[in-house]
Amino acid sequence: MIFSVPNMTCGHCKAAVEAAIEEVGGRADVYLEDREIEVSGLPESTVLSALKAAGYEATPVEE
Repeated sequence: MIFSVPNMTCGHCKAAVEAAIEEVGGRADVYLEDREIEVSGLPESTVLSALKAAGYEATPVEE
């Protein structure tokens, strides 16, 4: 699943997003320049909740 994370703008944001996803048992490939992440191993609702708890709003991207 791919998610748009518009307020992910720097290396610190990238690390925080990766940590939030790993904390709930998933894996994230972060594309900072596109402000998107690709997540595997988690349901959409878990990804959105983990990112929100870390301070990042996200929306699923249609593939």
